Amino acid sequence: MKKRIQIAGASIVLFATMGVSRAAAQDPIVTPIVVKTVAPIVVDTAVPIVVNAVTPKPKVTGLAKFEGTVMNVNRAQITVRAKGNDLSIQTFPLSDAATQKMQAIIDKGGYQYGDKIKLEYDPQSLKVVKFKGKPSKPL
Repeated sequence: MKKRIQIAGASIVLFATMGVSRAAAQDPIVTPIVVKTVAPIVVDTAVPIVVNAVTPKPKVTGLAKFEGTVMNVNRAQITVRAKGNDLSIQTFPLSDAATQKMQAIIDKGGYQYGDKIKLEYDPQSLKVVKFKGKPSKPL
């Protein structure tokens, strides 16, 4: 009995799908095309089209950059924790020009623990040539 019901159900589905017409959206839309006698446009895809050439900024030779947060500062050296790696802590000595600039900042209150700073240093001697960052208000 169950087998007959299954066969009857399958045959109804089969006949129902055969009787359904195709959807009208599947038919392609035919529009009249007016063709003029014009020379064909040849496009070569192998040649790249340069819109604007990128010119890199000239870098100061020999200086490396280090970004992070200040841990300790005095007029002779600065200890910084790296921005992306909290386990990387590095101490840099300051060059003469950077020492004078740091002394002026220390006289105003100086950098506090956690201030963000960017250093440019000589990779061979690790001396800081330039530094940039906003010191927080003195305590």
